[in-house]
Amino acid sequence: MAAEGSGLQRELGPGPKPDALCPEHGQGLGWFCGSERRPVCAACVGPGGRCRGHRVRRAKEHAEELRSTASAAREVVIQRLSLVRSLCESEEQRLLEQVHGEEERTHQSILTQRAHWAEALQKLNTIRSSLVDMLTHLDDHQLIQKEQEIFERTEEAEGILDPQESEKLNFNEKCTWSPLLTQLWATAVLGSLSGTEDVRIDERTVSPFLQLSDDRRTLTFSAKKSKACADGPERFDHWPNALAAASFQTGLHAWMVNVQNSCAYKVGVASGQLPRKGSGSDCRLGHNTFSWVFSRYDQEFRFLHNGQHQPLGLLRSPAQLGVLLDLEARELLFYEPASGTVLYTYHTAFPTPLFPVFAVADQTISIIH
Repeated sequence: MAAEGSGLQRELGPGPKPDALCPEHGQGLGWFCGSERRPVCAACVGPGGRCRGHRVRRAKEHAEELRSTASAAREVVIQRLSLVRSLCESEEQRLLEQVHGEEERTHQSILTQRAHWAEALQKLNTIRSSLVDMLTHLDDHQLIQKEQEIFERTEEAEGILDPQESEKLNFNEKCTWSPLLTQLWATAVLGSLSGTEDVRIDERTVSPFLQLSDDRRTLTFSAKKSKACADGPERFDHWPNALAAASFQTGLHAWMVNVQNSCAYKVGVASGQLPRKGSGSDCRLGHNTFSWVFSRYDQEFRFLHNGQHQPLGLLRSPAQLGVLLDLEARELLFYEPASGTVLYTYHTAFPTPLFPVFAVADQTISIIH
């Protein structure tokens, strides 16, 4: 039997002589067992070997296949990055051309307006001189006879002062809006948690209907009002809300929230002026001028602000929700990291300071860090 095994080993051959040896037979690992996904020796694949009957091949062939697979994968990466780079360059060119066109349009509008007002001033000076001349040189009887002319001159002067398409003098910032750029920007910021803030809940603000975890990142809803919470001016006493401990005045900020366990929550930002006491809309997130939130209730998703509800037709419930706040660009963005989908964007001149804000009325939500 041993002679037969030795003959088969000679037939198979030892293969290349790698540095590592088989711990069982002390031979070179010149073969690869596809069933066990590990390198083996000729004795392992021979009669009586543990890999007898398995899918085996020479290690060199397997290594060549791996190199070929890696090379193909590398080509795919290069091709896709090249396509993304080309797309970004085209979008950059398009946006810059739009900005330049809007800049030129605004500049021409300013020149047109300047010419208009120069002409208007000349007309006003002419009318003024005419009226001064009448008042200086005409007696009372003559002034009465000139009443209609004076009235017409005065009415003409008032018409000259009417605004002339002044809205065209404003730079239209919509020329810089790009769904592609927004999605790539959101993916770049939220694609890695290293770009997100270390947001934690301010325990002084937590509603008595919520429980806060020890690390101050998880909020759990409780239908029974807790009596352990000491009331204070910062605490929400009716709605299940909580504010983050840190606020933002300027710059770009991002954070992510795990919302997969809750069917009723709100996530967004709120002004420090948001009232805390009572059951009125002034304390309810999204129902006042102090808060801007993404809201889920059962299978309804909405953006809420100042009592205005913007329905969001989502095809599925996001497990995680990313929030980007760019105070310089005056933009608030909600994003689903798993699919790279921008769920909603809102533009306004936000008051500062702004706090991340949370509400939960079912199960738990957690800030990811």
